[in-house]
Amino acid sequence: MKKAIVRKVHKIDASSKTMGRLATSIALILRGKNKADFQPHLDLGDTVEVSNIDKLKFTGKKLEQKTYYKHSGYPSGIRKTKMGDLNKTNPALILKKAVRSMLPTVKFRDNMLKRLIIK
Repeated sequence: MKKAIVRKVHKIDASSKTMGRLATSIALILRGKNKADFQPHLDLGDTVEVSNIDKLKFTGKKLEQKTYYKHSGYPSGIRKTKMGDLNKTNPALILKKAVRSMLPTVKFRDNMLKRLIIK
C-alpha cells in the first residue's frame, strides 16, 4: 500500500539574505532532501513561499557584470539582459532561474518549480 505524500509549507523571508545561499536552501526543500524518507526518483518535496524578494542581497559586482542570455532560434536572435536591469523589473525571475539551475534535470523538475511561490 502506498503512503500519501504530506507536503508542508515553508515560509522564507528573503530580506538581507544572499541570493545563492537562499536558492540552495529553497532547492533542498523543493527536492525533499530535508526529509528522512528522501528518494531521488520520487518528488517528495514541500512548498516554499518566499516574501520580501525586493530586499534580496547580491555580493560582489554581480548586478553590473552578470548577464543572462536567451536565443530565439533565428540567426542573430540572441538577447542579453544584465542582472541589474532584471533586478529592477522582475527580481523574482532571478531567484527562479537560480533555483531552476540547482534542481536536477528530471521529468518532475517543472512540478518542483510550481511549488515555489514568490510574493
